[in-house]
Amino acid sequence: MADRPDDAPRVVADAGALASRVGHPDEIGAVWSIAEPERDLDANVIALPPGEAIGSHRGPALDVLVHVIAGSGTLATARGDIDLAPGLVVWLPRFSRRGFRAGDDGLRYLTVHQRKSPGSSPIPTVGVLPGPRHSPAESA
Repeated sequence: MADRPDDAPRVVADAGALASRVGHPDEIGAVWSIAEPERDLDANVIALPPGEAIGSHRGPALDVLVHVIAGSGTLATARGDIDLAPGLVVWLPRFSRRGFRAGDDGLRYLTVHQRKSPGSSPIPTVGVLPGPRHSPAESA
C-alpha cells in the first residue's frame, strides 16, 4: 500500500509555545485541540489560570493520559491528591473521579485519549470554576 501525503507524520503543535502562556488570565479551558480529521486519537491542551479549577467529576468511558506541560496544580482523585508539575504524565482510568486546581502560576496540560466513534454519546463536559470562590462541582 502506497503512502498518501496525509498519512505522513507531521508536527501538529508547539508545546513550548503553548506552555509559555501559562497563567494568562484570559486563556481558560481548551486552548488547543488536534484538528486532523482522519485520526484515532483526540488531544487537547487545557489551560487553567492561577487558582482556577475544574470541579470533581466522573470521567468518560475512556482512559486519558495527562501530560503537564507548564505551571503547577493539584489533581484530586478518589485515592487522594496528586501534586502536578511540568513533565509528569498521569493516567486517568475510564470512569475515574478527577478534579483539577491550578497553582499560583496557573496550569497547562495535554490530554490524549481514544477518539469517540461517530454517533456515540458525547464526553460529559465540566465547566471551569473559579478556584477560591467555589467548592468543586459535581458533573453528570
